Amino acid sequence: TSSDKGAEMISVLNLSHRFGRADVLNNINLEIPKGELTALIGPNGAGKSTLLSLIARLEPMQSGRITVDDMDIGTCDTKLISQKLSILPQVPEIGSRLSVQELVAFGRYPYHRGRPNEEDRQRVEKAIEVFDLVPFAKRALDTLSGGQRQRALLAMTYAQDTDYMLLDEPLNNLDIEASRSLMANLKNLATAHNKTIVIVLHDINYAASYADWVVTLKGGSLGPSGKPADLISSEMLREVFNTDAAVHIIKGKPLVEV
Repeated sequence: TSSDKGAEMISVLNLSHRFGRADVLNNINLEIPKGELTALIGPNGAGKSTLLSLIARLEPMQSGRITVDDMDIGTCDTKLISQKLSILPQVPEIGSRLSVQELVAFGRYPYHRGRPNEEDRQRVEKAIEVFDLVPFAKRALDTLSGGQRQRALLAMTYAQDTDYMLLDEPLNNLDIEASRSLMANLKNLATAHNKTIVIVLHDINYAASYADWVVTLKGGSLGPSGKPADLISSEMLREVFNTDAAVHIIKGKPLVEV
């Protein structure tokens, strides 16, 4: 029914969070649409990573409420969450001697709990293909370039086969070719595979080129949100990033002059 469809999204209500005496998030109210690529942008210390980790329940919630497709993140079963939502944190802890295949296989753990079956193996293979890692499947992670390693981590997140993927600055340490190919891949996952991808980005131009929806944060508070073409302007850059930069429209997309 259409009312059920309406519940399919990430919904954040009155979310506030503190570390010690510092307010990191102030009364965030936000809906993240399903089946789209949403970029979170804002200056350092804006609260982007904290917001992501609260949605993924990596941090216990202090006040407010988060629901994912009507599942309450604060109270629902961990196994259910891990089959609905996957996260790639900024500095994931991984063993460098693992092979790509072994790493990607970790993504299936929420389903098989240590006893993988044929479907799990197929999902791992598929993830390795989707992220162009077939030639590297047997290689150890510490023999790969930064871009290849990042693709392997994303393949692990993808193998978890969740509707929602949360990615915290996955373009860190990637060159322009690796960054563009990763963003194009993520855009395709949202468009062709109906994945909902929430991605923290530092580079506004990647948000402008690839995101369907952009959410801004500044000093722990929500700033303006919208489609890149409607949102990204010199005024917004002044308001959110305290910077004066010209914005040009190229092929219908905003480009921030650096």
